[in-house]
Amino acid sequence: MKNAVLITIGDEILSGNTIDTNSNFIASELKNIGIQVSQILTISDEIETIKKAIASAFETGDLIITTGGLGPTRDDKTKKAIAEFFNDEIILDEATFNHLKAYMEKRGRLEILERNREQACVPSRSRVFQNHFGTAPCMMMEWDWKLLFSLPGVPYEVKPLIKDQIIPYLHDKFSLHYISTRIVSVVGIPESILADTIEEWELALPGNIALSYLPVGTRVKLRLTATGENESFLEQQLEDEIQKLLPLIKSNVIAASGDKIEKILAEILAERKMTVSTAESCTGGELARMLTSNSGSSSYFIGGIIPYATEKKIGILKVRKETVDKFTVVSEQVATEMAEGCQQLFNADIALSTTGVAGPGKGEDGKEVGTVFYSIRVKDQAVTSKLYMPHLDRTDFMYFVSQKILQDLVLLLISH
Repeated sequence: MKNAVLITIGDEILSGNTIDTNSNFIASELKNIGIQVSQILTISDEIETIKKAIASAFETGDLIITTGGLGPTRDDKTKKAIAEFFNDEIILDEATFNHLKAYMEKRGRLEILERNREQACVPSRSRVFQNHFGTAPCMMMEWDWKLLFSLPGVPYEVKPLIKDQIIPYLHDKFSLHYISTRIVSVVGIPESILADTIEEWELALPGNIALSYLPVGTRVKLRLTATGENESFLEQQLEDEIQKLLPLIKSNVIAASGDKIEKILAEILAERKMTVSTAESCTGGELARMLTSNSGSSSYFIGGIIPYATEKKIGILKVRKETVDKFTVVSEQVATEMAEGCQQLFNADIALSTTGVAGPGKGEDGKEVGTVFYSIRVKDQAVTSKLYMPHLDRTDFMYFVSQKILQDLVLLLISH
């Protein structure tokens, strides 16, 4: 199996000002064609540092992919570092210059600035993959049967370069095996007990199928990955093994395909022709974001609101003031009334509500950070629950709570 080293170049990553999302995406795409990432490095935008990182990566990797340091500004030094490492010269590439010129003309920039012109200069021995969503091309250098790809750092430029050009190129060049994956989502059983329950089945898996346990919130995803030369055979092989697995944990399985909980829920809602709405306080719209992340979500998601202030819960959702006065705004009773008001406001089959304290300070009613009440109302029945997670920061809290609510909704729907 080929292995890869990813190198992220840029002081903005090291300082924490920018999050490296490129490595996660690239590693996932490489995995799909059987290339394993053995290292992910983050380095400063300095020529000697880049050259040392490339040298180190070539010692362990068959494939090196760098991102960052290819913009029009003077602090982008990746191209020069690559040319020096390979003892090559940088020349103007006419095809890249013509592509760059056409790209800028489409955007109404008729004059090519000298800085942008420099982006059409590449190492003379490089192969260029044109960037259709930016000005910096991708350059590939080959050395001792190993490959180095140098990409810009902007994620919306990286993704199409990887997915549409580099992955197909690698698949063809190395005649890579197919990789097929299936996810079985399991709830209501601790990971250790789950492992004991399916141990005999796991040990009997064919040698070309690997099993991974991936905890997500209170759910465990069992990921089966099959590798081989025939894609249709792999798909059938995975289906056969899952059918052997299901009788062992059937009551705990919420989906035998699909990965994200919002995708699993989307399929259930579409099948049952049900609609959903949201009223979020402490989750700040995360529920609505997850629900609308699927293509076709307009068929089941009607709308949502974020009634953050107490008076908006009362004014818009018709939560009774006496309920707030008696039980406080972060309470089971308020969550329940929020869901009922949301369902009526949007005329939806299902309404989801949250009220809690995401932190870092205590709530206005003195409730502890990490406290949340959420209500799931389906037709005329409501189930309201409480969570307490003081260890999570604000962002993780919103995400975990939203994951848990959608998971609970899936369980509620498949049990009826």
